[in-house]
Amino acid sequence: MGINLLDTSQLPMDFKYPDDFLRIVRLNLVDFDLWYIMNEDQVLQRLKGLKMRYPDRLLIPFARRDDNDDIACFEIGKSEEVQIIHDFASPGHEQRKSYSKFWHWFKEAIDEMIQFE
Repeated sequence: MGINLLDTSQLPMDFKYPDDFLRIVRLNLVDFDLWYIMNEDQVLQRLKGLKMRYPDRLLIPFARRDDNDDIACFEIGKSEEVQIIHDFASPGHEQRKSYSKFWHWFKEAIDEMIQFE
């Protein structure tokens, strides 16, 4: 049993999830204590909110940090980069961090899980 992701008709501008991301979902690696991969309903809710809060950005959320308002997103036009957004921050102050590759974010999420224990 895995999580449901958005299908292509629900994703903006022909966005496609990166293969590396789809691999961890397929392997059901979706909960890392602090971070978790969001399901379809959670993504749709955040997607709608992000469009309203940050209209100048095209963010596709995929994971949420449980202990604060940080979410991990792909951003249309930025390839496989992962953007860490502090959701609900004032526009222009939402960006927390970015990772050049999905695996860099994933490794840090796992490292944070280990340190949290």
